[in-house]
Amino acid sequence: MSEFIMDWENLLSEKRKRGSNAIKDFRNGFDMDYDRIISSSSLRRLQDKAQVFPLQDNDFIRTRLTHSLEVSSIGRSFGYQVGQRLIILGKIQDIDFPRKISSLLAVACLVHDIGNPPFGHFGEDVIQNWFKEWLFSKEFKKLEKEYILKHGKHILSDQQKNDFMHFEGNAQALRILTKLQFLNDQYGINFTYATLAVLLKYPRSSLEKGKYKDKKSFSKFGYFTSERSIFEDIKRETGIGEFRHPLTFLMESADDIAYSAADVEDGVKKNLVPWENVYLEIKEALGDKYSIGFKYLEKQRATAKKNNVPDINRIHAQNFRVWAQGEMIKACANEFIRNYDQIIRGEYDKELINESSAADIKKKLDEIAIKYCYPSNEVITLELVGDSVIRGLLDMFVPAIIKVDKENSAKKKENKLYHLISENFRYIQKLDEKGEPNKSIQDMSLYDKLMLITDFISGMTDTYAVDLFQRLSGVKLP
Repeated sequence: MSEFIMDWENLLSEKRKRGSNAIKDFRNGFDMDYDRIISSSSLRRLQDKAQVFPLQDNDFIRTRLTHSLEVSSIGRSFGYQVGQRLIILGKIQDIDFPRKISSLLAVACLVHDIGNPPFGHFGEDVIQNWFKEWLFSKEFKKLEKEYILKHGKHILSDQQKNDFMHFEGNAQALRILTKLQFLNDQYGINFTYATLAVLLKYPRSSLEKGKYKDKKSFSKFGYFTSERSIFEDIKRETGIGEFRHPLTFLMESADDIAYSAADVEDGVKKNLVPWENVYLEIKEALGDKYSIGFKYLEKQRATAKKNNVPDINRIHAQNFRVWAQGEMIKACANEFIRNYDQIIRGEYDKELINESSAADIKKKLDEIAIKYCYPSNEVITLELVGDSVIRGLLDMFVPAIIKVDKENSAKKKENKLYHLISENFRYIQKLDEKGEPNKSIQDMSLYDKLMLITDFISGMTDTYAVDLFQRLSGVKLP
């Protein structure tokens, strides 16, 4: 058994990179984090980013923002449930613990997708694939050769290359919250260290990604080279060492529970999932184990039918989603409590939902979504559009940022493209170590320039990305 053990006093650190002189009120630091981000532009942009299906002019289908709100709600529930049980078991003595971790999970879950590029997770794939091609192109090899001759070293380190070839929304989230969501200085939204630690689903660099195939926390990475310093600060202040924060497991579960059931419900609303047949399939697979739940669902359906409720399949699918999520929440909480001693020692590195008693529910929901939702024409079209748009923007902006020589000139094409980049992002890249805007475009490394482009493109909404691409391609007038 490991001698390492995490301490909740550090794990719930309300310390921030920039200290605060604000007068303490009834809120804890995590409530303050929630209040800081709820009105931010980065969070608002999620309203115009697709969850699974393309955005439409109705309120039925989930966007990335409505998904995040649902994940936050589940996370808050986890906090109270798990917190109370740990007190009852004598693992925790602080009576305010359930409220603290509930607030912490609510804000961490709310921003868990804030770093995702337009067009969902497919957008990540497009960025990754583009850089995998470009970093082996003649254009890059020429840059590399010239730089080595002049400076005697490579223009990008292996880790920096991996940052782009394996571009990761989770790492971008950390970058947004600690730097890009600019308020008054170089500290971004200036979240508590505890909130940032919970967000680190993958406390690894891009070089460590995939190092251990059997460990979930190595399947992706959680910070870019540019955020190495803040990552070390988070580890030091919260005492997580090389491991996940315990509450990260619950944040991950909240996400799994929210999307798996909601994707199917949205598929029913869009008439992609033949609900009556699919429900019978689910019941056949799970009915014996969850007989009480299915009796309850059928009683609800019978009542709705008796009362001539319109669109009965949609209502029934919604009731099923509520029941399924309730079962998975209960099972994940049980799994967390059962493995608490391993988790607090950093010895647990699996997904709670897959190890829980409700793994069969999650598996069945995933099968349905894969069969009926993800291969739909709408989703495939969204992915194809996303590929064309993101590739097209990278094709334009990456060569331009390399050629830009004078910031204040807009005569050349590359300078014009440079000035289309968010002024906020351009200003942030000028900040030196003291937070002063002293760096010029000539002072920026290739890595910083490429990060500026991925910051700009990944921060776009689906609508803005399509609109900008069409305007720059001459398809649409400004």
